[in-house]
Amino acid sequence: MVKSISVLGSTGSVGKQALAVAERLNIPVKAISGNTNIELLEHQARKFKPEFVCVYEESRAKDLKNALADTDIKVGGGMSALKDCACSYADCVVTAVSGSVGLLPTLAAIDEGRRIALANKETLVCAGEIVMRRAAEKGAEIIPVDSEHSAIFQCLQAQGPEKALRRIFLTGSGGPFRCMSREETKNVTPDMAVAHPNWNMGAKISVDSATMMNKGLEFIEAMHLFSVAPDEIQVIIHPESVIHSMVEYKDGCVIAQLGVPDMAIPIQYALTYPERAESNLSAPDFFALSKLTFYEPEPEKTPCLALAMDCARRGGTAAAVMSAANEEAVYLFLSGKLGFNSIYDIVADAVNTLASTGTPTLESLQGADNAARRFVLENYRKYRG
Repeated sequence: MVKSISVLGSTGSVGKQALAVAERLNIPVKAISGNTNIELLEHQARKFKPEFVCVYEESRAKDLKNALADTDIKVGGGMSALKDCACSYADCVVTAVSGSVGLLPTLAAIDEGRRIALANKETLVCAGEIVMRRAAEKGAEIIPVDSEHSAIFQCLQAQGPEKALRRIFLTGSGGPFRCMSREETKNVTPDMAVAHPNWNMGAKISVDSATMMNKGLEFIEAMHLFSVAPDEIQVIIHPESVIHSMVEYKDGCVIAQLGVPDMAIPIQYALTYPERAESNLSAPDFFALSKLTFYEPEPEKTPCLALAMDCARRGGTAAAVMSAANEEAVYLFLSGKLGFNSIYDIVADAVNTLASTGTPTLESLQGADNAARRFVLENYRKYRG
């Protein structure tokens, strides 16, 4: 079990659950970060008494500093403070921020040899080869927190000293619109998209789940986390969300990880690995389950998933462009400025317009990220339908 943690994105869904797990396991919280929810950050700071609090929205850091003036808690703002939060206070950082903002703090934590409990999939989607290579060089552990990747990580404990993996089965619920055609989803509203049938998540990841982009991001993340080729990953739609993922070995055996759909399970495992600790959760009620069902994704219904898998095979900056364009498109959708189906349309056009091949550097990936965001913000009015 880790000795202490920092939580990046402590005001978000996963961040709040990470704090709850740490409290139950009596793990000290040394640093936390948020963006604009100053009231909740102040509450968390007073409850957990970290040494440092970062406000990524730098202009709001002064507000929190004033609010905590009667305490000894240090307050910082901006990216430099976020990197400090990740690497200077605890032996493990939970990266629960949303989007590519998690990349530089994660690299900073890797350089200090910290354990990274990774809940920010965009970090590996944007720069997976760079991140995993540096983690190997620095001896930093990356333990996945996404339920699917945690499941794969746990199943791989049975592999032994030599690679025996044949295939990863990456499961997903299919989201709330899995039975609807693209024509039927054109009038989906933000309220409809964030109402996930199984998981309680933040707005952005809920929309990604609804478009199946989330599964595409996880596909790319799995490639980097587990050093597998695209053809070694099979996406399976599993509406019940009981099997969180599976691994097939070369002898034909398949090992699956099952559990109730609760993020506290993978968060706790990332903090206690290689040990297991007691939790307040129980196994699924197998006698109450009438069936477990599995479907192959239909590309015409899941174009975002198909796009992400294509970007995985293209390499270069394709995944970074796709991820950044998707972030901006989702925020525009949530603010009512872009239609649900138009998320795919504008992201696909950004990839086709901007993506380059070859082996990218960190600088070229950051440039591709910025260009993709500009493309969406400058062109979204053309995709209002």
